[in-house]
Amino acid sequence: MGATLNYKLDFAPVIDALPALLLGCLGTLWLALAGMALAIVIGIGGVVLRDSRIKLFRWLVIGFVELIRNTPFLVQIYFIFFALPLAGVRLDPTPTAIIALGVNGGAYAIEIIRGGVQSINKGQVEAGLALGLHKLSVFRFIVLKPALRAVFPSLASQFVLLTLTTSIASAVSAYELTSVAKRVESDSFRSFEVYGVVTLMYLVMSWIVMNILNFISSRYISTY
Repeated sequence: MGATLNYKLDFAPVIDALPALLLGCLGTLWLALAGMALAIVIGIGGVVLRDSRIKLFRWLVIGFVELIRNTPFLVQIYFIFFALPLAGVRLDPTPTAIIALGVNGGAYAIEIIRGGVQSINKGQVEAGLALGLHKLSVFRFIVLKPALRAVFPSLASQFVLLTLTTSIASAVSAYELTSVAKRVESDSFRSFEVYGVVTLMYLVMSWIVMNILNFISSRYISTY
């Protein structure tokens, strides 16, 4: 107890490691950006298959969404990193993290985007087809664009959540903020100082990302 009460803060190791921690922030943002881009691709593709006339495709998408949304992200990234090599698929930590984040975010993106698609008036689709537009053009311009605009706030929140989820990628040694923080803490043994500063860094990153997305929404999305 006495040793705990006499603990003296020492931020010198954290200050010395600040350049590495800032690079870790960039690593975190890169993983989040790449993971979210993959998630949106999976989300759009999943919506197309989910509403397909082929029953097998619909059930595969439903099963995928339920599997991902009801299992921990840590188990998912461990499966990709440790289990897939048994099938001959070996990935480095960073690609593993991006794929895991994309797959995890994609399961949520499917439901988010599908909600936006279902909000589109069917009369607009019928009007597009009546004008002779190709089904792909109707989906792209009449359905998908307005749907993405409608669900942009939800996708933005998902992106912020994905940014924070990147910390779990440190479990497979992917280069991001938490993995850098672990190395700094193991070298300095200043757990309170290291993770206190890292907490503030995540808070600042989340704030910056959300404000950028809000700016994009108000400047470009809402006026589209």
